[in-house]
Amino acid sequence: MCEDLCVLGLVEYKRCLYYENGKKVIEARWRGNPVILKSKLENFSSYEPLGILDYQDTAEELSPLDVVFYATLEVRNSLGLAGEDEDEDGGGGGGGGGGGNGSLARLWGKKLKSRDKSISRAELASLWSLLQQEEYTFLRVLQDLSSHVARVLGSCGHFYAVEYLSAGHAWDQNIFSLDDVSVPGLQDQNQAGARGRWTSREMVHRIALSFLDMVWHFDNDFTHKLHLCDIKPENFAIRKDLTVVAIDVDMAFFEPKMRDILDQNCSSDDDCNFFDCSSRCDPMKRRCSPTRRNTNLQVICEKIFRPWFSPTLLGAKAGLPLQSSYQVELQRAVQECSETDQSEEDEDGGGRGGGRDVHQRLFSILNRLVQEGRASAEGGGAWEGKDHVHTALNF
Repeated sequence: MCEDLCVLGLVEYKRCLYYENGKKVIEARWRGNPVILKSKLENFSSYEPLGILDYQDTAEELSPLDVVFYATLEVRNSLGLAGEDEDEDGGGGGGGGGGGNGSLARLWGKKLKSRDKSISRAELASLWSLLQQEEYTFLRVLQDLSSHVARVLGSCGHFYAVEYLSAGHAWDQNIFSLDDVSVPGLQDQNQAGARGRWTSREMVHRIALSFLDMVWHFDNDFTHKLHLCDIKPENFAIRKDLTVVAIDVDMAFFEPKMRDILDQNCSSDDDCNFFDCSSRCDPMKRRCSPTRRNTNLQVICEKIFRPWFSPTLLGAKAGLPLQSSYQVELQRAVQECSETDQSEEDEDGGGRGGGRDVHQRLFSILNRLVQEGRASAEGGGAWEGKDHVHTALNF
């Protein structure tokens, strides 16, 4: 986006969203469309330069293949995937974001292989500043592999642009703004009152289903499980089709790096907590287990689902409509999910098997609630004419 920013003036600054310890998050408009600009460090000079530029007079001798090679090594190091065992399967198994050199090289080389000119010194320096930002590397590697991460739209220097999405907020009763979403099959429901509010409730259920899809995807669809260690509404957003998107992934780690982080000295279990990721302390070895004891699903149940679906005294005393058996079942499942160390059920010790039952149970209940909501909306249902259409869902 350098030409648009520096020459054509097509990038317009709007406001600063975050600025602390050099990290900048800026709202801007690029060619009339809202984007978010990010950089981890204050200035371009704050990043380590590419060493090869120190002893080469020019970068003209570097081919696109050379760039792919250096970028691949840096990506693997940044994501903690540089272990000697990574290439035993010859190609990284389940694709990028945990694959071997071959899969990462294909990812980074795809857009360069048709290029017939060498990479300029400025381009190399900019690329290297971007690759030192773990969030950029993470998002860039997963661009074509996951719909649950923010899209990278472009970059200039050490700043990169991602799609503009409205982040969630703990103080919002629905966590996410539902005003601008576009759900297939709901566009024609323009009636006001209970029917419209029921639609909002159905959308909450659909968003919860997307959270479950994201958890399953991160647990099973890459060579290594992906751990989210900072789960809160502000770190997620929804697209217009209600897909949940991780928009702040500074604290997302693949399994090898997660194990390195957790493998620390300890005197109690409290010493083995790394934000939302935790393990247990071995009192004999005085060492934290490198295996995470809780799961992404457990933390999402605790921090996202419980505020949505837990019963409250207010709901019980306000004379609101009776809840369906599915809603009561959902509340119980969320409670069980948030209080169980699901990784203890996992026989292989890697966290992939734990929580499958509760995940499937939540998925089944939410699907039934979506179907129940659709039937109620189509037929008017028992909700029409009521001042309130839900009890605890939005408290």
